[in-house]
Amino acid sequence: MRDVIIACDFKDRHETLAFLRHFDGVSPYLKVGMELFYKEGAAFVSELKSAGFRLFLDLKLHDIPTTVEKAMRNLGELGVELTNVHAAGGVEMMRSARRGLDASESGKKTKLIAVTQLTSTSPEVLKNEICVSLPLAEVVRIYATNAKNAGLDGVVCSAHEAGDMHALGLLSVTPGIRLAGDATNDQKRVATPLLARELGADFIVVGRSITAAADPLEAYRRCVAEFCE
Repeated sequence: MRDVIIACDFKDRHETLAFLRHFDGVSPYLKVGMELFYKEGAAFVSELKSAGFRLFLDLKLHDIPTTVEKAMRNLGELGVELTNVHAAGGVEMMRSARRGLDASESGKKTKLIAVTQLTSTSPEVLKNEICVSLPLAEVVRIYATNAKNAGLDGVVCSAHEAGDMHALGLLSVTPGIRLAGDATNDQKRVATPLLARELGADFIVVGRSITAAADPLEAYRRCVAEFCE
């Protein structure tokens, strides 16, 4: 089942709730990332859950396995639908993340995905700054295979890699989505909702094309129409 996730990249609870007033009577899937979580914490996540929103808690954990497991044990109690780690942390770290989530009944229901490469990462950055000489697509494939071997449910990848993820039996959650004509900003590997659908993505994460729109609800419905219907 395809779905559109709105990236709530706002500075605080006040801005987020002001934005969500555009969606009276509608409960879209929301992404809570580092900016908002580090400001408002777990209490606001629980508030959004209580209000009926499905949540992708996008914190991209990347640390030693023991630390990640303990952190995920805490996050699992929030009962979000989706959360993630960085695949670059390795197979054992990803397995530890799953163990941490599985320590609670609510965490067992949370889908765990791994970030392969950020959609802001270009092949040049991968080679010259991250010092990985393999082609970007090959790095994504290897990291995704590691995620599968670690027992994860899917990966964060660009829409252009979604088909390869399906071949591995993994869900694909694709950021870097822009409506036609919108600025790409700091994203390098972007796609429209329609192209993401054609490429086989399961979820798209849409930020400024919705959050900065003159009519956010209309922009959201446009994304849903292109991607889901």
